[in-house]
Amino acid sequence: MHLLTIIGARPQFIKAAVLSRYIRENPSCGITETLVHTGQHYDQNMSDVFF
Repeated sequence: MHLLTIIGARPQFIKAAVLSRYIRENPSCGITETLVHTGQHYDQNMSDVFF
């Protein structure tokens, strides 16, 4: 299964982090993820923290 996660603002990053971490740390779950950042409320300093 391939999961497309679309996020744009800080609260969405926080919420998605839990699921993204699980997928990354458990490759046997059979899920791959692509993260799409919409750039909403873009700030270079904040983006550096998450990426």
